[in-house]
Amino acid sequence: MKTLLKNLTVIPVTRDSLSFNADILISGSVIEEIGPGLVCPEADVVRDCTGLIALPGFVNAHTHLSMTLMRNYKDTCSNLQDWLGEIFPIEDRMTDEDIYYGSLLGLAELIKSGTTSFADMYFHQWMTARACRETGMRAFISQTLFGDLEETKKRLSETRLDREIDNELLRKDYAVHAVYTCTKETYEYTAAAARERKAVVNTHLSETKKEMDDCLRQTGMLPAVYLEKTGFFDVPCYAAHGVWLQEEETEILRCHDVGIVHNPSSNCKLASGIAPVSRFKSAGLTVGLGTDGASSNNNLSMLKEMRLAAMISAVSTMNVGALRPYDIIRMATLDSAKVLKADHLIGSLEKGKKADIAIINPDSANMTPMNDIFSAIVFSADERNIDSVYVNGKCLFCEGKLTTIDEDAVIHEALKRWDILRKEG
Repeated sequence: MKTLLKNLTVIPVTRDSLSFNADILISGSVIEEIGPGLVCPEADVVRDCTGLIALPGFVNAHTHLSMTLMRNYKDTCSNLQDWLGEIFPIEDRMTDEDIYYGSLLGLAELIKSGTTSFADMYFHQWMTARACRETGMRAFISQTLFGDLEETKKRLSETRLDREIDNELLRKDYAVHAVYTCTKETYEYTAAAARERKAVVNTHLSETKKEMDDCLRQTGMLPAVYLEKTGFFDVPCYAAHGVWLQEEETEILRCHDVGIVHNPSSNCKLASGIAPVSRFKSAGLTVGLGTDGASSNNNLSMLKEMRLAAMISAVSTMNVGALRPYDIIRMATLDSAKVLKADHLIGSLEKGKKADIAIINPDSANMTPMNDIFSAIVFSADERNIDSVYVNGKCLFCEGKLTTIDEDAVIHEALKRWDILRKEG
């Protein structure tokens, strides 16, 4: 199938602050051509997009998708550890059906806010993969591991994820939760398994000061130093948070090409701190952007995440220019793709790359006047401005309507699942 999108303002994220007027020709799952005055007599769909903006679909580089079921729950916990104490017992009771409907609820929110791919670390991963497969979403889904080596081997033997990873939109990664929930042997074993399967690994890293202090007390090493010793960084790796990373650790990550996923909303809400993103970038780290889960955010909107990332960068550095609007957009697209080791496929609008495209309609009060297109997207745009979303060339959100998800039915089922979970507690 060929789709020709005419008369767009294109932000390709291929060069600093570049935008231009052009058409986009989609052939199957890829971008066949970008340029002015394109003609394609055999196009199945030709759409006049005058006044609309096209940019790469947002890449949410770290989330826990099915935590949508726990949205706005336990919001007054004083810190991450207290919050986890409330959340872990609920997660232990979650079933395949809970994960499936929680995933569909999250997918509807992601798509409607312009996200075309995401990295997920959660449980019953095969059900999230099934939901993605049914809706046409691109996802990097981790086999998530907790505990000691015995528990790790048990989880690996029981997973049904492999049978659901059956198309180009889905990739299986390995996630070891964190240094405070997993043993050294789990990290070592996971790295070995990933190396054998040529897979990518990820983990939570230095999210809180307590995590850093406890690791120092128990191992005599900072968290990133400790993980380097396990060989975890010797395979392709990305890490979430990095709020408390020290300069020694930053250099370790740079040497191993480990990208960091910045999650400002979750870090603020749980009082974890503010990651020094501009310092990371100056040190040569690639920094992407993620929402974390909807229970610690409480939404999955990359538009909201971009705005907050820009705001807290300015106030924490006392330098408005430390991260410019274009830098923030790049973090949410190409840099997130680089963190996930997927920038050869997604993250920018280029000939030959996958047709993962978000189209924004700025014709609204909140984006008028649009004196600077990058500032308008980062500081002014919201979900109402998302006009259409293409993933792998297929339109999943077309002129304001989801095409592969029955949102009302999903909301109904998700509320039923949460009501059961809450009563069981």
